[in-house]
Amino acid sequence: MAGPGTELYGIRRARAVPRVTVALRVNGAEHTLAVRPYDVLLDVLRERLNLTGTRRGCDMGTCGCCTVLLDGRPVLSCLTLALEAEGRQVSTIESVATGEGLHPLQEAFVRLGASQCGFCTPGFIMSAVGLLDRNPDPDDDQIRDAISGNICRCTGYLSIIEAIREAAGRLRAGASPGARGGSAP
Repeated sequence: MAGPGTELYGIRRARAVPRVTVALRVNGAEHTLAVRPYDVLLDVLRERLNLTGTRRGCDMGTCGCCTVLLDGRPVLSCLTLALEAEGRQVSTIESVATGEGLHPLQEAFVRLGASQCGFCTPGFIMSAVGLLDRNPDPDDDQIRDAISGNICRCTGYLSIIEAIREAAGRLRAGASPGARGGSAP
């Protein structure tokens, strides 16, 4: 009988890749998973943890659809190995709204029409959350810089910048993330 990595009837069988145990903290919850050393964070989030709000776009790090926060900083989960997230805080779009309601960024995106098809929206929101956590009063150039790794094929960027600017103002004025404000429909 042929073992892994050997040939049987001229068909080469692949050798099983050993798995590595990784402890991830995702949206505040602890997860211990066995992953392959080359598994990217995007696949672990979507396929193993069923957090499908993080989108698969280009798989090359050019579109920003897969943006999540790693210790509060935006990263492209399609290029980040799951092993790199060990012991660090991963935040996905699922963590932005709370039981109290939408985050001011989400409300502003809805109110100002900053998304059309919505496919890119989670990545934009996560990039903006990372920005506003670091800089609560960004100017338009800083907003543009923060979302420069995100691509939208539907809306253009003016409404996205306006939504981030409006949400920043609401957060500075005391709107809490997840608390329903009066500006959303």
